[in-house]
Amino acid sequence: MLIHPWDAAHDDAEWQNWLAAHDFGQLAVNGLPGDPPFVQPMHFAYDAERGEVVTHLARPNPVWAALEADPRVVLSVVDDYAFIPGPWHAPDDVPPEHGTPTSYYAAVQLHCTARIVDDPAEKADLLHRQLAHFQPRGDYAQVAPGQPPFGRMLPGIRGVILDVTKVRAKFKYGGNKPREMQRRVTDLLAERGAPRDEAARAQQLHRLTAQDQG
Repeated sequence: MLIHPWDAAHDDAEWQNWLAAHDFGQLAVNGLPGDPPFVQPMHFAYDAERGEVVTHLARPNPVWAALEADPRVVLSVVDDYAFIPGPWHAPDDVPPEHGTPTSYYAAVQLHCTARIVDDPAEKADLLHRQLAHFQPRGDYAQVAPGQPPFGRMLPGIRGVILDVTKVRAKFKYGGNKPREMQRRVTDLLAERGAPRDEAARAQQLHRLTAQDQG
């Protein structure tokens, strides 16, 4: 992923706060010899204090052989994206149709080393960590090996802990464009109102505010 200086996260807090609100991504695993990379869409819970991600997948999932052969993986999360038409980025002294279209988006890539969890008690603990993230009201039964209602399901899954070794974060919202052009795009996103425009607009405004304060 190419990250220009104007698209880079301002600090760790920016990408960490963004990732805290985004818990679905794609796990990219190196394929076995002769195979392409394996990509697994999944929910996950990121633990910033421990610097790790926890998740689980079904035991029949074909990802396991590849993970066991090479535990180096990338968890990719992309959201808050919008297509920006060329006329929106056209300078004032050129015809609108000469403007260059682009994409706005936020992306965080976590480079990780994967650990597979098969011990029943450890899997139960891992599931509790996920449930605490996704159901913070605590409206779920406890998971215990051999105990209802979920204990009998534990053999059907394998847990995964991803130890984060490197983070690459990108917030591509026209940071290299003149300030008046960025403000114009912000207004045009609000006017267009496509399904993801408001999220992209919020990210662009956040970046503009950070620039003003910097």
